[in-house]
Amino acid sequence: MSNPTDRQYLKSHEWIKVEGDVATVGITAFAQDQLGDVVYVELPEVGRTVTAGEAVAVVESVKTASDIYAPASGEITEVNEALGGSPELINESAFENGWLFKMHVTGLGDVLGADEYDSLAQ
Repeated sequence: MSNPTDRQYLKSHEWIKVEGDVATVGITAFAQDQLGDVVYVELPEVGRTVTAGEAVAVVESVKTASDIYAPASGEITEVNEALGGSPELINESAFENGWLFKMHVTGLGDVLGADEYDSLAQ
């Protein structure tokens, strides 16, 4: 499985796409595949300041619930409201419509490039 090269990844299967000082965060296709059908998403509050590596959200599937970790430090600026009524967007479009939140980035955590993550997620 090959992941988009325009973003970075955590070993815990979150992705981050940084554009300027704003980043979009989601979980990878590998993660959603491992979770199975997503049935609920608990998103962070807008305005919350987070530290890279901090658990900030929860994705619940028919199999289990999984913490989502912030790939960067900064402030949450927007959450994907569409997931409230359609959590399956994560399964259908993990890298586009199924994003979780956006944040103003003050510092990246311990992220991997696409090639490194591809090796990990096999």
